[in-house]
Amino acid sequence: MRKDTVSTLASTSPSTVRDSNEIIYVEFIEGDVRNPINYSRLKKWAITFTACIFSATTSSAASSYTIGASSMTKELKCSDIEVALGLGLYAAGFALTPLITSSFSEEVGRRPAYIVSSIMYTLSQVMVALAPNIQTVIVGRVLGGIFGSTGASLVGGSIADIWLPHERGFPMALFAFACLFSFGMGAVIGGLIASQPHMGWRWVQWIHAMISAMYAVLVLVVMSETRSSVILTRLARDARRVTGDNRLKARMEVERVSILDLLKIACTRPLYFLCTEPLVQSFSLWSGFTWGVMFCLLAAVSPMFQEVYGFSVRQTGFVYGALSVGAILGLLGNQYQDKLYTRYYTQRKQEARLYSACVAAILLPIGMFMVAWTSTPSIHWIVPVMGLTMFMTGVAVILQVAFLYLADCYDTYASSAQAGQSLFRNLLAFAFPVFTPQMFASLGYKWSLALFGLLAILMAPTPFVLFAYGSKIRARSIASRKILAADSGRKHEDPGGV
Repeated sequence: MRKDTVSTLASTSPSTVRDSNEIIYVEFIEGDVRNPINYSRLKKWAITFTACIFSATTSSAASSYTIGASSMTKELKCSDIEVALGLGLYAAGFALTPLITSSFSEEVGRRPAYIVSSIMYTLSQVMVALAPNIQTVIVGRVLGGIFGSTGASLVGGSIADIWLPHERGFPMALFAFACLFSFGMGAVIGGLIASQPHMGWRWVQWIHAMISAMYAVLVLVVMSETRSSVILTRLARDARRVTGDNRLKARMEVERVSILDLLKIACTRPLYFLCTEPLVQSFSLWSGFTWGVMFCLLAAVSPMFQEVYGFSVRQTGFVYGALSVGAILGLLGNQYQDKLYTRYYTQRKQEARLYSACVAAILLPIGMFMVAWTSTPSIHWIVPVMGLTMFMTGVAVILQVAFLYLADCYDTYASSAQAGQSLFRNLLAFAFPVFTPQMFASLGYKWSLALFGLLAILMAPTPFVLFAYGSKIRARSIASRKILAADSGRKHEDPGGV
């Protein structure tokens, strides 16, 4: 490579002097196609879909695991609680692991993280498929949660890397949709597999391992690096090698924070927001409750419909399709919410995100009570399925609103606020399936689900209170005051996206 080609690699601009040596920062020139934000729309969508497929794969593994629970307990001679532990610990991996691994993607880039996590996730599926006992299944599920969450937690960052703020609304909605839709479809496909003679739960895991392996190949072929600071570091390294000029550096190389400091921030700041910020606390509690109940339903729907309606494994798998229908309705609701946000932002500011959440707050308890009180042989099975659909519609809306509302409220601190919310939400997803088998055994499905419906009523005022008093709550927030102070000298950006 010729020396004069450095200018085509990136533009350089003089900066500060350190150790008597001038540092020339390597930056992207305007319109540089190597800048992820300037990727072609085809490339952006290829990256977005590839990233969302990982989220879909990891979500489907949660529900398909439960559909094979009965055959697993018979073959491995284990209890329902031990099987439920495999479901809960999978969710626990999504709660804790991203706090640690997110810092590494900032240093090494998104693409290597996708590659490693997809390969290791595939191996965890193979481990479960070959498990000789329930202990090995549980360990495999823990590893699956660890590596699955590592990849899935990168999706939001990847979308933010390549799409401008006003363009991120639909890609983010697609990300949430892929996650929620796959909860239902994973069980539908798992039911079809597990119901076949001579197949059962192990073949469900083998099919997942095959799909995960194909995805790992897709990542190698399609996924490009989207972290601009990592790309600039590579360009600066190439420029130094070509020119021999060691002054050429990327800002990340000069301003690099140690990995220990990154880990400290990544692990403590979400906890700080979770413990001190009322907006984060309220949405964490509400979304955490809905997520926990959904994981309970993943474990309860199959035995409940088999017991009440005499459904086969194949038929109960199709019942889970109601969750996918709810995800579709939630996606449509979120698209309409975006229009309401654009229309009413000037009047309501961040609280313009909460219109659909107020509707979801009503749908959740109605859906839960429909499932609880109509799951009897005298009432057609379609009625509780409609309740499941209504509940999942509310869940889809709440998760999307929680993400966007906290992003709007906390701006530069959005990642920490969302990480705190995600931590609490997935910890409840771990806890609920562990204690609910005993609750269902003691109270029965009707009263257990009715209890969830009652709790949903108690939490229903959450979006209405935030809609009315959110601005006053933010005014008392330390983090929000810092954001307002930083923004006081500039106009707010177009509210078209996050």
